[in-house]
Amino acid sequence: MEKKISKKINILKGVVVSDKMAKTVVVSVTRFVKHPLYGKYYKVSKRYKAHDENNTHKVGDTVEIRETKPLSKDKKFVVVG
Repeated sequence: MEKKISKKINILKGVVVSDKMAKTVVVSVTRFVKHPLYGKYYKVSKRYKAHDENNTHKVGDTVEIRETKPLSKDKKFVVVG
């Protein structure tokens, strides 16, 4: 019997904030987090470097990025749409 281990693939939505590198875009992903004690929600944003093969996405575009195997030291995501 074979065991199949399914890993959930992370898909994140964000906005392109930089497209100055070759085949790479920087995507800022913003999410709301609830404060553990006070219960108030606040914004937390994180920037990810994502692979963009054809350099089609420009600053301000809303894109989805998917987790993949490491492509370089910092790039672990690829743009899907």
